[in-house]
Amino acid sequence: MSETKVFSLADIKQHMSDKSCWLVVHGKVYDVTEFLEEHPGGYDIIVSSTGRDATSDFEEIGHSNSAKKLLEKYLIGEYEGGDSMPPRAPVAGATSRGQDSCRVC
Repeated sequence: MSETKVFSLADIKQHMSDKSCWLVVHGKVYDVTEFLEEHPGGYDIIVSSTGRDATSDFEEIGHSNSAKKLLEKYLIGEYEGGDSMPPRAPVAGATSRGQDSCRVC
C-alpha cells in the first residue's frame, strides 16, 4: 500500500494553469487537468480557483453528489492545511431543517 502524498500550498501554486491544474477541496488535492474541457461551467472557472483552498467555491456552487463522486477520480493526495470546511456536528435540539425546536412557534 502506498503512502498518501501530502502537498503544501507552494506545491499547489505550481499547478495553476490549463496545462496542469490542481484543486484543493475539503483537505484533498485533485489533479483536474484532464477534466477541464469536460467541466459544464467551463475550464476557466476551475482555473480561477487554483492556487488556494477552493472548498468554499466548490460548495457554494452546489455540486451534485455525482459531481462530488466524479472528483474522487482525480484525487492525488492530501492538503497539509487540512479541510477548511469540515462537516458540522448536528446541533442538539435542531430539526432536520436546521431550526431550533420550539413548542411555541
